[in-house]
Amino acid sequence: MSGTGRLRMAVIIASTRRGRFGPTVAGWFAERARRRGDLDVDMVDLAEARLPHQLTDHDEPTPPPVRALASRLAAADAFAVVTPEYNMSFPAPLKEAIDWYYEEWRAKPVALVTYGRDSGGLHAAAQLRQVFAELHAVTIRDGVSLPRYWEHFTADGRWPKATAECNTAVTVTLDQLVWWARALRGARAEHPYPA
Repeated sequence: MSGTGRLRMAVIIASTRRGRFGPTVAGWFAERARRRGDLDVDMVDLAEARLPHQLTDHDEPTPPPVRALASRLAAADAFAVVTPEYNMSFPAPLKEAIDWYYEEWRAKPVALVTYGRDSGGLHAAAQLRQVFAELHAVTIRDGVSLPRYWEHFTADGRWPKATAECNTAVTVTLDQLVWWARALRGARAEHPYPA
């Protein structure tokens, strides 16, 4: 596979609660990614995925919602996880979604886009780095952190303000994600990842 071809990025909306802000952040991040011209974006909303809460045993059939999402994750060259921080961690539906899959994450880069109160989701990001490392995924160093995200609305209700720091962070994050996605896609094609 060519190192210069378009990349497929799955943007995962982790929050499933009513009134969530996740779709707003994910929509903004995806729009910025599409502007680049080298990324195809697949929006994965865990509220719509309806993954079962209980994992099956290895010899049991895979539930249809899990199979449906598996093909989308497997097709991705990179991931962007958009998550709030709840109680200094990330939401349970995201952990369930991560735990349903193994090979789909392996040797692929993950950007973390977090939001919350004062920490901006950095506690959730730190924990996600540990979880994805266990699955042999590569979380990129830089990400987007949105502390007190509600302060970044314009007077007419648009988000984010042009002066918000996230407008700079998103460019760096996408640059790093694309670099890792190209490098890892090439490496996987040349040498299968040792499992």
